[in-house]
Amino acid sequence: MTFCLGTIFGAEGKVVFPQDSPEQPNILLIYVDDLGYGDIASFPGASGKSIAETPNIDLLIKSGMSFTNAYSSAPLCSPARAALLTGKSPARLNFEFVTKFKEDSLDWEDERWIALFKNKKLISPPITLNLPLDEITVAEGLKGLGYDTGIVGKWHVASHNKVYKGWSLTHGPAQQGFDTAKETFGSHPYSGTKSLTELKEGQYPEDLLTTEAVKFIEKKRESPFFLMVSHYFVHTPHLKGLEWIEKKYKAKAKRNLSEEELRYAANIELLDHYVGQVMEALDKSGQRENTLVIFTSDNGGHPRYASHAPYRGSKWNLYEAGIRIPMLVSWPGKVTANSISASPVIQTDFWPTFMEIGGGKMVNMEKLDGQSILPLLAGKNIAREKPLFWYFPYYHPEGKKYDEALEDIGVEDGKTSQTRPQAAIRKGKMKLIYFFDRDQMELYDLENDSGESIDLSKARPWEANRMKEALLDRLYVSNARFPRINTQTNLK
Repeated sequence: MTFCLGTIFGAEGKVVFPQDSPEQPNILLIYVDDLGYGDIASFPGASGKSIAETPNIDLLIKSGMSFTNAYSSAPLCSPARAALLTGKSPARLNFEFVTKFKEDSLDWEDERWIALFKNKKLISPPITLNLPLDEITVAEGLKGLGYDTGIVGKWHVASHNKVYKGWSLTHGPAQQGFDTAKETFGSHPYSGTKSLTELKEGQYPEDLLTTEAVKFIEKKRESPFFLMVSHYFVHTPHLKGLEWIEKKYKAKAKRNLSEEELRYAANIELLDHYVGQVMEALDKSGQRENTLVIFTSDNGGHPRYASHAPYRGSKWNLYEAGIRIPMLVSWPGKVTANSISASPVIQTDFWPTFMEIGGGKMVNMEKLDGQSILPLLAGKNIAREKPLFWYFPYYHPEGKKYDEALEDIGVEDGKTSQTRPQAAIRKGKMKLIYFFDRDQMELYDLENDSGESIDLSKARPWEANRMKEALLDRLYVSNARFPRINTQTNLK
């Protein structure tokens, strides 16, 4: 396939589009919401605690490569998605928290912003509302390589004036390189339907999000496609009325399960059903053999519902369960079936990987935070050019709820814990978490202590300090926004 293409210049450097591109595969990214590492029972390394049946995702596992050290770029939605779309860390993007409404756009000196940190030692950076239009997204990069680009479902990297998670009219997918963009909540309760009625055994509710994805796949085209199927499942609130699925799990469970546990498992099965519909459409279209499929989650799961063991923490913090996520890559004839990679990867790797797969030549990579993992897909090794790092300079939960949350963060506590402004870095098997408000370090050997239960920072202070220096260097190079001292509090 030949294209007469130019060069895109942007803040991250440039992508050169050669005139003669190699055979270009389709790229199908199935991006799900708040799925914990252990929520797919068959995923390598999962505790097996999850009772959810996921036959379609299981087939993806068998057909491709499972990444057991895969990470989101953030422990929550908006920054994770912004990082995936751009290949840049949330620290570099200055997009570290969830985007909200226009009235939430305050500055450092605004009294309303300062008031949110009453009795806190630090004041966090103000919330960023929109992914800037001058950031080049993966869709824009692939579009430059001749791809037909599409997204269905969740966006959430820009603010809407009235609808939470609604698409911005000025900073939506259509302005960021997507040729086809379908805004829909699908069958998720965000659509307004919180509970189903009269659902018979074996039936699943129709999902407009999946229907639009199927339409995109079935479209007749001469160019390759990139499709991002961006689900709202299994984010709260969970859909009620899947009674036949819940009854099945209740009957087979070896212990008494709560109503919430049964409903969550049923929602995971529902997500799996929709994944199956998309994969069936891909098979029927005759494009399966020439399609790279990635299935992964935007961050760790909710502490109240998700299966995370043996990993500590949950969504919202930088312990492993907040950022380590299931990731599957299936590509017939290219990726070895039923294989496992333990190499650490992060979702900022997607941008350069997709560009290389599409035939683009990446230059000036120093302002991207990921790297191509294409060699891993071929069963080879890669050396990480930059250490993996994360940045979350906020207190969570927000406001008064922070004081009501658990002070300590454990493994599957079942409740939301207090998260303080923090950053983390991983080099090899070692991981360091740095807490800004206490100038405190925690050092863990993930190979021998996956649950992050033994802090080695006191026993190995030199190693901890070197990793802290490397972490701060990554943040400075990224022009990160650091939290500021709250001069209106006397906390030490």
